Amino acid sequence: MSNVPVTTWSLEQNSPADLLPAAAPEGDAVRIVRAEVPSPEFSRFLYASVGGDIRWTDRLGWSHARWREYLERPGVETWVAYEHGTPAGYVELDAMGDGVVEIAYFGLLPAFRGRGIGGHLLSYGTARAWDLATRWPELPPTKRVWLHTCSWDGEFARANYERRGFTLFRTEVEPRPATATPGPWPGAFTE
Repeated sequence: MSNVPVTTWSLEQNSPADLLPAAAPEGDAVRIVRAEVPSPEFSRFLYASVGGDIRWTDRLGWSHARWREYLERPGVETWVAYEHGTPAGYVELDAMGDGVVEIAYFGLLPAFRGRGIGGHLLSYGTARAWDLATRWPELPPTKRVWLHTCSWDGEFARANYERRGFTLFRTEVEPRPATATPGPWPGAFTE
């Protein structure tokens, strides 16, 4: 299998004032709700459905127990955007310690991209990263929010992060195996 160069950009905010929120979509069709009950099944559905066409594969082999263990950690939160009751995308927060929160995963299911939901969801999720300690009193207040994106992610991903006030702090290029996109289930993109 051949390798291809993949660029990974790491971006950060160091103050809640850095957040430049996007406008919410018009009307009341889009709601963002925290998934408060840790559910490996639901989290894996979101991960595979959002990342299936952009090569998210790191967690596909996770067992049910590993998902549960991760989701039950203090400071791990999943915020889900729904459009007319249908899951449209999600943002996953992960408290890293010392007031640092990673936006571990963020994205939209393919059918919901390009409709103004992503900027709103990212804004909302970032604001929840900044106020994470209000929901987890055992954690210190957030002093930094960071994330990474790569050249395999959606073509507008990095620009969305920068429009929301994230600034670049590291760029890395590394070879990765040239693999096909897995889809949310085998054969999803061949029908």
